[in-house]
Parts: sequence; C-alpha cells; structure tokens
Amino acid sequence: MIAEVIVDVPAMGTDRAFDYVVPDRLHGLIVLGIRVIVPFGPRKITGFVVAVKEDTELKRVKPIVDVVDLSPVLNGELLKLGKWLAESTLCFLHSAYQSMLPAAMKMSYTKHVQLLDETKSSQLPQEIIHLFQDTGQLAWEELIKLDLKVVRFVQQAMDEGLLVADYHVKSKGKKKKQKVIVRNSSREEIVQYRNEIKERAPKQAVVLTYLSDMNKDDIALVELMEATNASRATIKSILEKGWIEQVEREVYRDPYENRHFERTSALDLTSEQASVIEPIIETIENKVHNTFLIHGVTGSGKTEIYLQTIENVLNKGKEAIMLVPEISLTPQMVQRFKGRFGSKVAVLHSGLSKGEKYDEWRKIHRNESKIVVGARSAIFAPFQNLGVIIIDEEHESSYKQEENPRYHARDVAIYRGEYHRCPVILGSATPTLETYARAQKGVYQLTSLEERVNQRSLPKTEIIDMREEMRTGNRSLFSEALFNALKDRVERREQSVLLLNRRGYSTFINCRDCGYVAQCPHCDISLTYHKRNRQLKCHYCGHEENLPPSCPECSSEHIRFFGTGTQKVEEELNKLMPEASIIRMDVDTTSRKGMHEKLLNTFGEQKADILLGTQMIAKGLDFPNVTLVGVLAADSMLHLPDFRASERTFQLLTQVGGRAGRHELEGEVIIQTYSPEHYSIELAQTHEFLPFYAREMKIRKLHQYPPFYYLALITVSHEELMEVVDVCEKISHQLKEILTDQAVILGPVASPIPRVKDRYRYQCMIKYKNEPNLRRVLHEILVHYKKDKQKNSLMINVDMHPQTIM
Repeated sequence: MIAEVIVDVPAMGTDRAFDYVVPDRLHGLIVLGIRVIVPFGPRKITGFVVAVKEDTELKRVKPIVDVVDLSPVLNGELLKLGKWLAESTLCFLHSAYQSMLPAAMKMSYTKHVQLLDETKSSQLPQEIIHLFQDTGQLAWEELIKLDLKVVRFVQQAMDEGLLVADYHVKSKGKKKKQKVIVRNSSREEIVQYRNEIKERAPKQAVVLTYLSDMNKDDIALVELMEATNASRATIKSILEKGWIEQVEREVYRDPYENRHFERTSALDLTSEQASVIEPIIETIENKVHNTFLIHGVTGSGKTEIYLQTIENVLNKGKEAIMLVPEISLTPQMVQRFKGRFGSKVAVLHSGLSKGEKYDEWRKIHRNESKIVVGARSAIFAPFQNLGVIIIDEEHESSYKQEENPRYHARDVAIYRGEYHRCPVILGSATPTLETYARAQKGVYQLTSLEERVNQRSLPKTEIIDMREEMRTGNRSLFSEALFNALKDRVERREQSVLLLNRRGYSTFINCRDCGYVAQCPHCDISLTYHKRNRQLKCHYCGHEENLPPSCPECSSEHIRFFGTGTQKVEEELNKLMPEASIIRMDVDTTSRKGMHEKLLNTFGEQKADILLGTQMIAKGLDFPNVTLVGVLAADSMLHLPDFRASERTFQLLTQVGGRAGRHELEGEVIIQTYSPEHYSIELAQTHEFLPFYAREMKIRKLHQYPPFYYLALITVSHEELMEVVDVCEKISHQLKEILTDQAVILGPVASPIPRVKDRYRYQCMIKYKNEPNLRRVLHEILVHYKKDKQKNSLMINVDMHPQTIM
C-alpha cells in the first residue's frame, strides 16, 4: 500500500506529492487527509496524505515513520479546495493545506544528536561521554552553546557513525486535562462512611456529605474543593480509603464559560426583510447554489435575516458558516448568535488564545457545533454538510489574506457553496464595486433593504470645512460644531463615537531649525510618536526608539510634533472636557487578550461618554444610547496612492455614520475634512451608494481598473537595490513578450513604501481582461527565481487580486 504525501518543505522542487510505503503496523490508519511523519533526506518531517494507491513506479520507496492524527484533519472537500487554492493564488500546496488548520496544530521541529547504538556509548571520546549518559541524546540548541573543542569531538563521533542527527516532530496543540473526582460507592455507603468518621475527621465528613447529595457521579476536583472549602490533603485522605477515585479527563477551553447569554427568539420580519429572505430559503429548499448580495442601509436588519436563514438550515440537519470582519464585530455578534443558538455555536477569531481556537476547531471537527462565527480563516471550518455561508460587511479588506496563500474569503466561500450546492450570502451597506457590478450583471442575485427597521431615519450628517475653521482662528482638533455637540451629549447623558483612523500621538516629529524628520532606520517611513512611554515607533517593522531630547542632526531643542493620533485627541479631550469619561480603542489599548470586549462592554454599560478609536469602532457596533458620531480627519485615507482610496473613504464614513441613532434616539454625524468638495465625502453625507457607484465606475473604466479589468501585482524585494531593479525589469520584459497586446503592464516602479525591514521593494502591475496563459507564465517566473532562493535572499510575491497596492 502506497501513500502520496505533500511534505512540509516550502520549495518549488518539492511542491508535489511524494510516494511512501505504508508499513504493516500502520495499515488501516493511513487514510486521506491525515497527517504523517515521513523521512525526507536526513530528517523527519510532517506531510498530508492526499492519495492512497496499490502500487508505485519508483524502485525505492521509504516507509512512513508514524501518524500525527488518529482521524483525518482535512476531509475530501478541503483537500480539493487546497489544490484549487494553490493553483489560483500560486502558493505551495502544503501552505494551502496548513492555512486550513488552527495555529496550535502546526508542527515544530527540534534537532537532536543521539547515540546510534547505546551499547557503543563507551567508544565515545572521554570528553563527551557525560553529555549522553542520562538520555542518550543532546538537543542541537544545547550542543551549539558548548565549547568549540567539545563540538569538534561530537562531529568526529558523528563521522565515525557513533552519533547521528535526528529530527523530532512536536505538535503545538495540547489538549487541556482536568482532574475529576468520581464517586465509586453508592450514596448509602458514602453516608455510612461519613457517619463513622464525622467525629474524628469533620473536614472529610463535609466532603462526603457534599458527594452523597450530588445529583451526578463525578465533579471537577477544583469545583469540589471550592464548594466544600477542603484542602488537597483532605481529598487525598478520602482517596486513600478507596471511597472515591481521581481520573483525568479532557475538557474544552471555553472562552465564554463565564458569560451568560440570554436566550432570544426570532423577531417578526418587515415586509422588506421577508421579500429578501424568500429567494434564499427557496435556494436552500431546492439544494442549488446561488450567490446573493443583500444591499441594505446600516440598521436595516440584515443580522435577523442571517439568523433566520441559519435556523432554517439547522432544521434541515445542515451546518452554517457566518463570517464577520476581524475581531471588531465578534463580541456583539457572538452575543446574538449564542443567545439564539446556544452551544451549537463555535467562535473563531484572533482574540482567542491558540488553545481556545484549537478547542473550538475540534468541536466543529467532531460535529459538536453546527454553526461557526468567525473572521477570515473560519471559512475553512471542517463541516461536511454545509447549508449556507454568510459574509457580513463583505466590503471589508480584512477578508483578503495578505500573505501566502493570498486568498479572498469570498472566493473560497463561493467555491465551497458550489461544492455543497448551498447559497452564499454577501451583506453590506457599502458593497465593493466588483461585487455590486457582478450583482448588476446577474452573476449574483441582488436584493435590497432600503429602510431602517421601524422606519427610523438615517442620521443627519453635517460636513465641516476645516479650512474655514482655521480662517476663523480655531486651531483646535475640534470644529466648533463638533465640540458643542460633544458637550451637549455629555450634558444630556447620551453617548458619542469619535473616529480618527490614526493611532499614536503624532504622525511624525520634525526639527524647526534644520527640518530633520525622525525616520525608521529599516523602512522608508517616518516614525510615529507614542506619548505614554515617550517612544518613536515604526508601524511597519515594529522598530522602537526613545524620543531624542534634542535634534540628532543639529542639536537644536526646537523639536515639534506634527499630525494627530488617537492619543493626542484623548489628551486634548481630557483638557477641554474634564467632566467627560473617555474610552480609547486602538491597537495599543486592545493588544492584551480580552481588552477589546472589556472596553466595548464598559461603553455598552454606559460607563463612558465618548468612545474614541481607529476604524475598528466603525463597523457593526450597535449601542442604543449613541446619538453622535464625529469623524476627525475624513481625508486621512483619501490621498493615499491607491485606486481604492475614494471607495474606502466612502465606505468608512457611511459605516461609522450608521453607528448613530440606531434605536429610539435620533442620530447626528459630523464629518471634519479639508476636502469637503470630494465626491466620496459629499455622497457619504447623504448615504447615497448608487450615485457614488456610478461616479466611481466611470473613473475605474477610464483608468482601466477593476471591475473592468483584473489586476495582478508582482512585488520583488531584496537587500540590494540594483538586484531588485534588475529582476523586476527582466520580469516586466518577459511579460510583455508573452502576454497578448490587450494586457497593460505597468512598471517596474518603486513600491509606494520603497523599503520595509531593510529590504528594497519594486513592483510590476498587470491589468488584463482575459489572459489564459497568465497563471502559467507567473508560475514559471516564480519557479525560475525561487530555484536560487537558498543562495539568494530575493523574494518575489504574486498577488492575483490585490486589495491594496501599497
């Protein structure tokens, strides 16, 4: 019996299946989708079994060493999906399969030097015998720390065949075990024992009373000790008498074990919601695949449609995937789903620990959960019988993975929807132009929700021209209108949300005398000042340095801070409105586990007046007492060198505006900008998607951008600038020779940020409508340049559908 294995060696020459013979002891264990340990050259590594066959054409085939899993981690559908993913994103097969598993299941490799034959240990040089006396092996990390003479003796022993280098494969996924006390005597017997000892051992008697009164036969040791105030010694004494026994059981790590979710039931749908859900339910009944776009204004009740669709799917014995962008939507989304469906819901997002994600994944894998709510990677949930896939806020750029495999969750959802013959639902108030264009052409089915639930009006929006504010002498971060509105809300005990899409205190520091700007030594970008620890930080590579007391160039002390970040706004608010309590939410305040949810809960309980944050607060939040939304620098994203800048600005402003006035109280939005005449800002004021879509589509057509053309972006990086330029020019020349005349090839040109982490970056962009040979050509380019990757640190990245060209 022969198994075909995709091995964990990310290189072009090994990006295929290798044949291994299945030893007799592993017959029956080797099945599709299981992970195995195999010999590869001098080491042992892991791989995925992708096929099992009777025979092989090869003369010498090595045997599989061991299995990693007892049941397959990837089913047949996910194995097919991985193959498609590798072809469509031009990544390695192993990378595609690995991306479908939680981080805790990734393998780590440790290298050891060990005795080949323990009986020959006396033949080792005297200087190293003691190193191998206890375990017969020495970890490689320990060996290289030793004296050079000792290392030479080890090398000599390896040359003589006394020692050998071996690779140990370790799984990072650890199952959580819990000590459990099991009652192995009858209730009557335990009462009898208790009566016999209660005079001389009262503490043991308390424990025995608790055990006899229990409705169940077992209890966690920790729980028993807490309930009876007993010490470990007391429990040990009872164990020794044999009345109870202690066992270890596997338990799931539950990130929500201390949370109580109030049960909710389905709401009555409005006529608009009912007309949207009808064709979706029809598709589920008929078991056909269709992609729906629900284009609904903020607060129009899309979530209730999702919940009732999932309920319909569960009633048919099927499963559902619900994707939400990043971590920002999960606390409230989890509340809604756990409240409606209870323990059937598994949650997967970046706020969970590795162990928690591993346990949630295992619940899905074991069929103990029927719904997964999660961020991008939850699209790979190992369900066998999917009934619906929903992607909420489908316009979010976080659905695109920026490292290999560079997949978009929407494309994977549609692939899985076709396989399971089930609907895919995309929902957004501001869909991407590509999605809406497909819906208009009939590729997707378009449904609309044009009114908020209960006919609540959209918040009225005011645009403030900050140039006029400057002319009237207002140099504050807040326009007069916004400041007055904030004060008014604090007095009325209503809440406000303030958006500034820039963290830190100041965007850069500058010397007033010589013009010096503090730059990152590793990237071509200025350092951001963070006031709390008086440090300058690079938001690209993580470099940090202390704020200089004087200018490093001319020693002047006239250092000034330019640009505004969330820290500076918080400081300014505290000065101007000391009576207001403020919560700041950005990467700096939410980096610790659980902080995101804690801050949102505090705001939801109305313990703060103002929620100030970056774009993580712009989406999906629903607080009844929020009546004011202020946007401090609406044009911060508008002038980036990216063709999607206008679209992203419109989406962000419309989404954040939708956080106001979602319940009984009326909402107001104030947008501060230096570009009030820009169409993306003007149209966000009136929440008008269709006029924005029409205007932006004309510009996209004129400049040959999606959805009229497809894009592919090739980025070349290396420590040497000339090497980057040379390779990029060769690639560009090759593409021009092979592709058709209809393809537009731009570049080579320096990337918008030309150097990151000491590597220079150049890029080449291809705009095309139909290039059947493009993937083959790009694959050949990758193969050609990655052959010498070990000798040369050249990196070439190909993104078939880039979401950003930064």
